[in-house]
Amino acid sequence: MSVWYSCNGDSIMLSLHVQPGAKQTAVAGLHGDTLKIRLAAPPIEGRANEALLRFIADFFKVAVRDVEIRKGEQSRQKRVEVRGSAVPPQSLLD
Repeated sequence: MSVWYSCNGDSIMLSLHVQPGAKQTAVAGLHGDTLKIRLAAPPIEGRANEALLRFIADFFKVAVRDVEIRKGEQSRQKRVEVRGSAVPPQSLLD
């Protein structure tokens, strides 16, 4: 099992390093023991967090309501929970 995610029942917990204000939204690979995600949205008025939730929900094929920032809402280091997805988290690196 990798360090940047854990699975518990139908829930996946992701450890992310988020870089807002990038040219495009994309997975940038591993950043220490977290997964780095670049976001095109600016870190203003929660727009980066909204973009992150939409990106994760689209990737894991779940509704945005099934993705929740559990820790680090105001930080680049975030813990994000995804509920009800059959998509394996390691496929983010493919």
